[in-house]
Amino acid sequence: MQNNHDKSHALSPALIVAALGVVYGDIGTSPLYAFKESVSGAHGAGVSQGDVLGVLSMIFWAVTLVISLKYVAIVLRASNGGEGGILALLAVVLRQFPAQGRLTGLAVMLGLFGAAMFYGDSAITPAISVLSAIEGLEVISPRFKAFVIPLTLVVLIGLFAVQRSGTARVGSVFGPIMLLWFATLGVLGVLQIARDPSVLVAIDPLHAVSYFIAQPGTTFAVMAAVFLALTGGEALYADMGHFGRGPIRVAWFWLVMPCLLLNYFGQGSLVLQDPGAVRSPFFLLAPQWLQLPLVVLATAATVIASQAVISGAFSITSQAIKLGYLPRMSVLYTSETAVGQIYVPIVNWLLLVAVVLLVLGFGSSSNLAAAYGIAVASTMVITTLGVMVVAHHRWDWRPWKLAMILLPLLALDLAFLAANTAKIGHGGWFPLAFGGVLFFIFSTWKRGRVLVKQERLRGGVALEPFLRNLTAFPPQRVEGTAVFMSGGVDEVPHALLHNLKHNRVLHERVVFLTAVPKDVPRVEPEDSAEIRDLGLGCYYVKVYLGFKDSYDIADIARTLASRFAFTIEPNEASFFLSRETVLTGRRGGMADWRERLFSWMMRTAQPASDFFRIPPNRVIEIGTQIVI
Repeated sequence: MQNNHDKSHALSPALIVAALGVVYGDIGTSPLYAFKESVSGAHGAGVSQGDVLGVLSMIFWAVTLVISLKYVAIVLRASNGGEGGILALLAVVLRQFPAQGRLTGLAVMLGLFGAAMFYGDSAITPAISVLSAIEGLEVISPRFKAFVIPLTLVVLIGLFAVQRSGTARVGSVFGPIMLLWFATLGVLGVLQIARDPSVLVAIDPLHAVSYFIAQPGTTFAVMAAVFLALTGGEALYADMGHFGRGPIRVAWFWLVMPCLLLNYFGQGSLVLQDPGAVRSPFFLLAPQWLQLPLVVLATAATVIASQAVISGAFSITSQAIKLGYLPRMSVLYTSETAVGQIYVPIVNWLLLVAVVLLVLGFGSSSNLAAAYGIAVASTMVITTLGVMVVAHHRWDWRPWKLAMILLPLLALDLAFLAANTAKIGHGGWFPLAFGGVLFFIFSTWKRGRVLVKQERLRGGVALEPFLRNLTAFPPQRVEGTAVFMSGGVDEVPHALLHNLKHNRVLHERVVFLTAVPKDVPRVEPEDSAEIRDLGLGCYYVKVYLGFKDSYDIADIARTLASRFAFTIEPNEASFFLSRETVLTGRRGGMADWRERLFSWMMRTAQPASDFFRIPPNRVIEIGTQIVI
């Protein structure tokens, strides 16, 4: 499946340009603040020649090793049917271990923690990106300082407000805008480097090494700021499914990486010539007449970067729901043709609240930079650990190869994570707390569902023996098709038991339908269902769905009809659903507070009828209580 998926992405210029607008928005806007914070932030290196060359050398080799070597050359190979991202990697890793065991439990815990940290990144990236762009107005005139926060909030609120309409209309212009952005980065850098090419000596790694030897303590602190140049690395992996490895790699090596590095070196050259430029080295690269258009272009680029992580939060939420790590919630499809373009209202508005609080609470991009990075650094470490498992078990890498390539990269990731821990007291606690809350929600929901399933099995009635016993005292049969949304083949749905108990009737045709989530993006049509004839006009239908497949009952019915000649008419059948109410007990499954949290999530979860888009006038819901 992986190879077929990759081949479907033709290496066309249009696709490469489109990748710029989605994949590289985050890392592409890092020059707005990364170099500035590295030399002049709270723990900046300074503006002497040795300081600037040391910082530039660290940025160059960090980008080369972490982004080019680790992500672009290695991590992009670890796909799940062509899809990337921390949850896709978790699915691949879990296939290398037994279904039960300590390693499996540890992998799930780390994967969920990495996914939770992604939400922290999704909150802080829009705040720091847009704020740093609009702060360029202060370079034009100090009088604009009072307008920076209000304008930032207007842009961000507008961005989140338009999410409901989808990105299809504006998505076509994302790529060209980012192409102009990267070209501008490169040209501004080249023009400044041309005035003093000696800054290019920082490519020599000895400058980073000598700086570390001379000032090890300062280097450790500066690494947290240098890491800001890498914060979009996870997006390369997470967005792989949209474009494939080829366009992402071509765009990186032929355009994005050269333009980013040229701009960083241009900023370094400017600061060496004029130390006062350290107050805003990015915007001061441009002549005065170009600074206002550059602010406008930077704002557009940061909006695109923000859009990428917001869309990523929607996608990871949808994946988490279908993989069983979050309760069902409203997921709206904003495109008739692209299944990946979705909108999750509750995630959208919660992110907006978090972003507004970040902007108001921190007040400047420099203050936000103190909080930025630790969530991404945590996810990067988990990604490297996961890729090591995949490389050993799936790619058959020998231990010596792992030790020579991936262990040094893991050590570098850990060094960046350790450096970022110094930010915890300066705002880094926010993404950690934000992600920590989500991690407990993930784990609580998953554990709660396991407990509910155990209780159902403990008190359930086996399906096939039950149907056989019906022949002794057959109920009255009525016309039509009844579809019972079933949790498993060995269990009689509570809705059927209650229907027989109270109505004493059974439809002429009965379908027990189970939707089984798979840890792959999409299931091939020929493998998408199993159908068993149980007799008495009853059928058991097990439908397999990937985390990017449609759960719409109309789409499921079309697949069953076209591939298996099994018909269900959603607008004619009666759908019986069991609505479970969880009561907390003293069985010792979870702590009391987690059981209450899970019970609340069960009550507020989107009804199955809405999640599967069952016609409302064809649904009959029957309540049942379960004590855990």
